[in-house]
Amino acid sequence: SEGKSAENLGRTRRRLSVVSDNKLVEGLSGLQTEDKETIEQEDGNVTAVSAFAGVSKKGYAPYNPRKKNQDALIMCEDDSTGSLLLCVFDGHGEAGDSVAQFFKREFPTNLFAHDLWAEDPTQAITDVIGALEERLLADSSVDTEFSGTTAVMSVVRGNELLVANIGDSRITVATEENGSIVATAVSDDHKPDRPDEEARIVAAGGRVFAVEYDDGVDGPPRVWLGHMDVPGLAMSRSLGDTVAHSAGVSSVPEFSSRTLTSADKALVVASDGLWEFMTDAEVMDMCLTCDEPRRAVDTLIMEANSRWMREEQVIDDTTVIVAFLEVA
Repeated sequence: SEGKSAENLGRTRRRLSVVSDNKLVEGLSGLQTEDKETIEQEDGNVTAVSAFAGVSKKGYAPYNPRKKNQDALIMCEDDSTGSLLLCVFDGHGEAGDSVAQFFKREFPTNLFAHDLWAEDPTQAITDVIGALEERLLADSSVDTEFSGTTAVMSVVRGNELLVANIGDSRITVATEENGSIVATAVSDDHKPDRPDEEARIVAAGGRVFAVEYDDGVDGPPRVWLGHMDVPGLAMSRSLGDTVAHSAGVSSVPEFSSRTLTSADKALVVASDGLWEFMTDAEVMDMCLTCDEPRRAVDTLIMEANSRWMREEQVIDDTTVIVAFLEVA
């Protein structure tokens, strides 16, 4: 029935990055079909990484048969510094795919050419992200009012791991401790109800609250303007999203670092298509049953997609990079 269809549609939208009655905001209009997956696999030449692989897979939305993949990934080595760059971008909104593809296209070359890349990669990443976002916002062909992307990235240089995060994609490391595998998130998700993030949003005049659904199960906390129920962004940091940024959403990356040791076995970089219904521990347990990264990637995506269908009757775009670690 029409009522039942509306109820199901509401449920499938529960966990979208942006919510609105405007079809342009949710990316439901004017999309072209694109079924191609991005698949790569290489043996790592970087000290701590023995092999890595990545896949970006289009999701499924029953109300949008022409949906395209809004995720993107980067797997790129810089020989001059002995660095391996692994990045995932999770676009959202009408132009989310254009935003994600812009950063995929421009970020590596600009980063590797930055004057401070060799000696201060943290500053280099901050500078390049800021400069590229400024370029994007000045491009009138990409409407970023209600569109943007997350960005999570790891730089492995020797045995050192540097992580930068903007949004709710995530990086997790598997470490062997006393014969067991311990999974540790090395990035911190930028959810609107994280206390420090919510404080910044409220101070900027924005609001944070979850949408209440008729079935009694609320959606995730979202960011709204102080005077209007838009944009409903389900993260507190992103690139683009000019309306959300006026409500306190930030594009400043948050950094963490650690020295990898022989106890560290794997690194997973992924969009929230993987993490939404799978814990860090589940991901790493499944990952380490596989004998090569590509098989681990395929296994994780298949399981994540199955859980999305079971929980929401919709599948988010899912991008997963797996790197196997071998530290001397």
